[in-house]
Amino acid sequence: MTVFEDKKAIYYTLGCKLNFAETSTVGAELKKRGVRTARKGEIADICIVNTCSVTEVADSKCRQAIHRLVRNHPGALVVVTGCYAQLKPEQVSAMEGVDLVLGSNEKGHIVEAIAERMAMMPEERALAAHEHRTVRTADIRNFMPSCSCGDRTRYFLKVQDGCDYYCTYCTIPYARGRSRNGSIASLVAQACDASSAGAKEIVITGVNIGDFGKTTGENFIDLLKALDSVDGIERFRISSIEPNLLTDEVLEFCAQSRAFMPHFHIPLQSGSDEVLRLMRRKYDTAFFRRKVERVLELMPDAFIGVDTIVGTRGETEALFLEAYDFMASLPVAQYHVFPYSERPGTKAMEIPHRVGSEDKKARCQRILELSELKTRSFYDRYAGTVRPVLLEHSKSQRTMHGFTDNYIRVELSLPTLFGGVNCMECLPTVRNLDNTIVNVRLGDRNEDGTALVGCISDL
Repeated sequence: MTVFEDKKAIYYTLGCKLNFAETSTVGAELKKRGVRTARKGEIADICIVNTCSVTEVADSKCRQAIHRLVRNHPGALVVVTGCYAQLKPEQVSAMEGVDLVLGSNEKGHIVEAIAERMAMMPEERALAAHEHRTVRTADIRNFMPSCSCGDRTRYFLKVQDGCDYYCTYCTIPYARGRSRNGSIASLVAQACDASSAGAKEIVITGVNIGDFGKTTGENFIDLLKALDSVDGIERFRISSIEPNLLTDEVLEFCAQSRAFMPHFHIPLQSGSDEVLRLMRRKYDTAFFRRKVERVLELMPDAFIGVDTIVGTRGETEALFLEAYDFMASLPVAQYHVFPYSERPGTKAMEIPHRVGSEDKKARCQRILELSELKTRSFYDRYAGTVRPVLLEHSKSQRTMHGFTDNYIRVELSLPTLFGGVNCMECLPTVRNLDNTIVNVRLGDRNEDGTALVGCISDL
């Protein structure tokens, strides 16, 4: 009998898609060893918290989650990993009930660390709880492979980790270390395994994925070409990629590739050249505009999502208005808005002008409203057209959702699924449509405006 036999685990993840993919990988490893996920109301034997530290709010949510799990699962082995554990290990170690604090370099050894701790006698474990394992940023060298779907249809393939950019507002280089990656051969093998497991779509993830190749002497475009040849994967999406690394070579390949979708997520961070300079970003607004125009020149239907940070130090009212005007003029589909959060130890703390919380909130709201207009306009362009949609696993027997190739969210209900036919005899067919790509005629927006209603046009 192993230390894992008949054990139950609960997983709590905060932050980015990369964290969710990594947690899912750890969960899969524990499942192989006989650990099942605790059901609702059950007390778990193991609690794993994968943390985020992108803002002070994120830190606070991490602390709340840890306290709640310790309270709800008395006696459980509590493991905290991720960026908050890496940046503030002393804070996490001091929390009542935490057994292990594992930094970014140890994420790939979580299962072994749990086994070691659970093999201890109760009195040894109690003593060990006062000797938490912590790491320094300089120790972050390992690359933890991850390709997992969790409960979603899409798989997430981690190809790269860490960042060498050191933007003034950002703690990621300290939390995740320098840029590093897996080999193309290993990543293609993982994509092939996902295909064998039934995957139709893979999202390529990482911290700074365009910087791929630092540790293997390879490059991003060769990775894309290799992945495009993987049988069974019908869709690849590139997650957030720096504008200066989204090269013409990459764009031209995606435009003519077999499986890469017309969908890009490009961080802008500010529409003001002065604020970009204060952030130490590697481009200006003119460069960013040319990049967006180039995407649409090669792929006119592309969905372009853009990250922006509002209320950074140095962002005066005049500079915000300048940024807003630039952002309003860009032909993009969505803005992801993040309020700036003070991160001790970053160079941004040395910038004198500080934006008040009320001004920051008001500016965020303006960008959110602008994003809503952009997304609605993008969706409305495609009402009445037919696009391929990957239908996602659905808990409901009467409604399905999915995304078009160019990332429009689509909602299909049983009465409209087959062009207006409303019959319970269709239910077996509906179940068989999970994780399949079908042509859908897009209609108007749904009630809350988050999707276009559609009906399948090729059945």
